[in-house]
Amino acid sequence: MIEQLQSRLAAVAAPMVRDLALRVTAAQAGEVTLALPVAPALVHAGGVLCGQAIMAAADTAMVLALTSLEPGARFRPMTTVQLSTSFLRPVPGDTPEVTLVARVLRTGKTLAYGEVSLSTPDGRLAAHATTTYAYL
Repeated sequence: MIEQLQSRLAAVAAPMVRDLALRVTAAQAGEVTLALPVAPALVHAGGVLCGQAIMAAADTAMVLALTSLEPGARFRPMTTVQLSTSFLRPVPGDTPEVTLVARVLRTGKTLAYGEVSLSTPDGRLAAHATTTYAYL
């Protein structure tokens, strides 16, 4: 499933999202783990990973977690309805990469709910997001 999800990411993500170089590292139905390299282009003047990159990665992680529920990891068109992110600690710009784990909490006919955690290499939680998606 990892290869299928990585392929879906390359096929459906906007170029800006593909530029994040997200890597699917683990997957099972309803849960996906991604690695996000902390590239210099994602570090703002304060020397930390920017929140915009974190939110884009979290949004993408949840899309892939929802995709993992579909037969053959087929992409089902959806749109983000709500993405609320709490930034718990800064991620230093010299961090090699962070880990995102997206978990589907509930799906219905038209809406799906999930949560995403972003952790530093030492396992410390740096951001937490809750999400709602509408299937199109």
